[in-house]
Amino acid sequence: MTDALLHGFSLPNKNETDFINIVSAKDCTLVDDQGNQYLDAMASLWLCQIGHGNSKVINAIKDQLDQLQTYNTFDPFTNTPASEAAEAIRRVSPHPNGRVFLGCSGSEAVDSALKLSRMFHQRRGDSDRQIIVRRNAGYHGVNVGGTSVQGIEPNRVGWGDLLPHVIEIPNDDIEEAATLFAEYGSRIAAVICEPVQGAGGVIVPPDGYLAGLRRLCDQHGSLLIFDEVICGFGRTGQWFASQTFDVTPDMITFAKGVTSGSLPLSGVIISEALNNELVSDEAAKLMHGYTYSGHPTAAAAAIANLEVIESENLVAEARRIGDQMHAGFSALLGDETINSFRGIGGIWACEIGKDAIPVRDMMISNGVVCRGIGEAVAFCPPLIITDDEIGQIFDTLSEVLRRS
Repeated sequence: MTDALLHGFSLPNKNETDFINIVSAKDCTLVDDQGNQYLDAMASLWLCQIGHGNSKVINAIKDQLDQLQTYNTFDPFTNTPASEAAEAIRRVSPHPNGRVFLGCSGSEAVDSALKLSRMFHQRRGDSDRQIIVRRNAGYHGVNVGGTSVQGIEPNRVGWGDLLPHVIEIPNDDIEEAATLFAEYGSRIAAVICEPVQGAGGVIVPPDGYLAGLRRLCDQHGSLLIFDEVICGFGRTGQWFASQTFDVTPDMITFAKGVTSGSLPLSGVIISEALNNELVSDEAAKLMHGYTYSGHPTAAAAAIANLEVIESENLVAEARRIGDQMHAGFSALLGDETINSFRGIGGIWACEIGKDAIPVRDMMISNGVVCRGIGEAVAFCPPLIITDDEIGQIFDTLSEVLRRS
């Protein structure tokens, strides 16, 4: 192992040999280069809905590589997998008659949605609408736009000036949001919001909060963007968290679960109404796109992945997981092992009243991968996780917290 690789969200001086070198994975099990096995209770990084090493997805990728590995989708070109993936994605979304723009990463999807939100207002002649409203503790990727609109302050520090025209609201107080809209509403282009905040600590919104944001946007002519990079494709017990909370945004960003990480793919779903605006001016091109937008091999992976989610009923499985996780955390709360817990479907966290990183490290040493976020321990397992494996999570967590 050399020191050539610069790891993200890591100390640059950490030796490469001090990282855990994962060499193989199957279903919910990881194996490192020492032969140690781990239960992947984070689905890699909030993403591997169907588990690792699914043969249907692997074969779809291999078959596509034999036909067309890559080609761009800029005018005048397209490819069948990209078109079919877009159709499969919109079919299960809250916008079955909308359109799907494709990229590679969640960060690309977010920056695309931010640009699109401003573009729509510019085309309407409303050039003063440039403000983006972010929520405290929201995470929206690491590109310049996403860094500017995320509500996790340490991630915004040290880069110099970020984007202007960004205002923050609390993640739990719709009245404060209403006060902000009363002052700035005529200049707000969009609100960007994770339905369930992931990297900020698995924060489920208060009842009525998301509906309140929808109402404020409608009243003031602003757009509502749901960042479903983590929540999308079954994680909350519906295909999209928009459906779980019965609130329909104007745009939805997605990534992660769309391929379960087998290949990078992301995108933005726009509503039918916004698409009608796009196509109404026949001379106006969409001056945005990426080299790998509509990458055919990644698109083939997405198609197969969505078929697996559907055929194995994994959206409903997220609800089963949610019931099991709730029961497990309730037991730990009952004996005062944890202070509180929260979550929905297949994404959960518990508060332990102390720095969670040492607990995360002990969990990993004991064979269960999780994340530490402040004083919270977070879990987001593959949607194929068994009841026995969920039991392993709680047995390990209970023992680690008892000893820590």
